Amino acid sequence: MPVRPKVELSARDREILKDVVHTFLVSGVPVSSRLVARHTQHGISAATIRNVMADLEDLGYLDQPHTSAGRVPTGSGLHFYIESLMEARDVPDEERRRIEGELASSGSDAGHLVGTATQLLSSLSGQIGILVTPVFGDTVLQAVDFVPLSGRRVLCVVVSTTGFVENKLIEADEELSREELVRISNYLTESFRGQTLRSIREQLLTRMSEERAQVDALLARAIRLASRGLDPRGEPELVIEGTSSLLARAELGDIEKVRRLLDAFADRQRLVQLLGQCLAGNGVRVLIGDDSEVTSDLGLTLVARPFGAEDSARGTLGILGPARMPYDRIIPLVDYLGESLGRALEESANR
Repeated sequence: MPVRPKVELSARDREILKDVVHTFLVSGVPVSSRLVARHTQHGISAATIRNVMADLEDLGYLDQPHTSAGRVPTGSGLHFYIESLMEARDVPDEERRRIEGELASSGSDAGHLVGTATQLLSSLSGQIGILVTPVFGDTVLQAVDFVPLSGRRVLCVVVSTTGFVENKLIEADEELSREELVRISNYLTESFRGQTLRSIREQLLTRMSEERAQVDALLARAIRLASRGLDPRGEPELVIEGTSSLLARAELGDIEKVRRLLDAFADRQRLVQLLGQCLAGNGVRVLIGDDSEVTSDLGLTLVARPFGAEDSARGTLGILGPARMPYDRIIPLVDYLGESLGRALEESANR
């Protein structure tokens, strides 16, 4: 991430920077000192504004694409605007009602809830909605159930405390009855509920090497089944909605940029890693341009926040779009949707 300037700006400089950034976000074209001077609240000449804009460029907040053109905000300029100058808008009541209503109508299935949340992100923002589910090994166990199939094949169903369900097909060492599998499921659920799958599997592998695991045949079977079914190496799911809306944007008129964008969506691991950068803390993070490899390559911005309780595995949701987006509306939207999705998942897990 680039080092941002540490110079304290005067009130006048802050107002001019705010004006330049806001005008650029609305118009999408470089902003001239003459245009800023038309905004009479500054009460200073275009020449003075031009000098201030030159100083802001030296500080790294603005850039001049061409010598004869106006200026545009840099990544540092946008960050300063977002963190110090912007007045965020509340999520409109109508959008709040739609979010709550659609999440409520999605039922208690976590997969349906995250799909609905991603669609809402894209629909309400006009950008790409993107979401990654919690890392499987970090999910906290609510219940486990082993279901007999044909022969020695068994379906392991893992339910996390956040409502996510993971199904895994495994093969037992011997054919087991439904009654034996129910006893094994109950034993594992009662013994390990509230622990992460990663921690559970480590404990099971330790028990497999202990002699006492060989004394009780049922316990030995439980340990062997669970060590396969609770393997924490499952991949998080990535959900993307609204790519067509972004491809139609003027900012992506360059065919090479479109190609890079499509390549980025094909490389899902990079997107998962990108969203993983936003897991720290509870609030919204904004990654612009050089803040990450992916946003730098594509010239895009990610506005994202984690969802889920701090003491359990968490996923991330966000909006991916051009750097020129209405941050005062997008940031509150992402924050509200993340909070609402986390609450809906918690309620569904407790039903």
